[in-house]
Amino acid sequence: MNFDQGIEARDKPHANRHTQYCCRLMAAANVSDEKQNYSENVQSFYCSLDKAAAIHGQLTFIAVLNAFLSITASLVNGLVLVALSKDSSLHPPSKLLLRSLAVTDLCAGLFLEPAYVTLLVTVVNEHWNICRYVSLTVSVTGIIVALASLLTLTAIRQT
Repeated sequence: MNFDQGIEARDKPHANRHTQYCCRLMAAANVSDEKQNYSENVQSFYCSLDKAAAIHGQLTFIAVLNAFLSITASLVNGLVLVALSKDSSLHPPSKLLLRSLAVTDLCAGLFLEPAYVTLLVTVVNEHWNICRYVSLTVSVTGIIVALASLLTLTAIRQT
């Protein structure tokens, strides 16, 4: 039974349980294949010998720039947190939201940017065996930090 036959059988009211179960399994397999393809696409984008050889100098420049920006973001957001702890003129909910935004930006500077620098260094040095793990780490960390920042910005905008 192929996927289309399973869909047709599922839509019929008299379809048996085995057919419906097979249809659900095929749909679940399709979703897991899409997730695996996304992971493979991310890894092939970063961890490709063809692309890395052509832009070796640019990757090195971006790695150095991101290392500098990581240090800058960490220091500046640390200073923002110190300033927010000493300032009492802000409304407490606003202060809390600004602290949350500073913390998410601090996490980006402390975790995400160094992980991205590590990814770039693995690509430049052609360490393909760990490149796929680092690219997955960067993707997951980036999504989490970006989501936290966007949610905090949305909460600030609402107040």
